[in-house]
Formats: sequence, structure tokens, C-alpha cells
Amino acid sequence: MSSPVPQKPAVQSSDAELRWIRKPTEQDEREYQTYRPPESFGEKVRRKTKANPMVPIGVGATTLILGFGLWQMRKGNTKMSQNMMRARVTSQGLTILALVLGVAYAGQAAK
Repeated sequence: MSSPVPQKPAVQSSDAELRWIRKPTEQDEREYQTYRPPESFGEKVRRKTKANPMVPIGVGATTLILGFGLWQMRKGNTKMSQNMMRARVTSQGLTILALVLGVAYAGQAAK
């Protein structure tokens, strides 16, 4: 015959041990139930442009300068093309500066 399996005693827990467990409040329930659909590409571009408008301006200026410089290169105007390529590099640098300053400003405003 088999011997009986020993039973483990039931674990007794006190309220002090379970204090870290918190019952969800109504505010918690509202936060969890709030659903925000993912934003579309256009909505994200508008939001980011509103937050830091100098970056899209810098990107547009860089693109225009690059296009004009390439057009001058195709026409054979090497001096103007070289000047436009230098202006493009400057424009890119200013765009990066605007991006960094915008991020720094947003970080300061969040505090």
C-alpha cells in the first residue's frame, strides 16, 4: 500500500504583507480605457511641424539649394554650382542646429 502524501499547510498571509497590492481606482480605469487611434503620416508631420517649424523650413531650403546647384552643374556653370553646394552644406548645418535647439527647448518646456 502506498503511504499518504503529506499535505502542505495553507499559507497564511497578513494584511501587512499584501499592502503593496493596490486596488485600481476609477482614474486608473479611465487611463487604461482611453484609446487613441494611431496617427496618420500627415497628422504626425503637422504635429512635428507645429512643435519645431524651423526644421521643415531648413529641409525645404536645403532641397531648393541642392536642386538649383545641380541645375547649374548641368548647365555647365561650375562656379555657381560650387557656391550652391557650399550653401547647401551651410543650410544643412543650420537645419541640424534648428533641430537640436528645438529638442533642447522642448526638453526644457517639459520640465
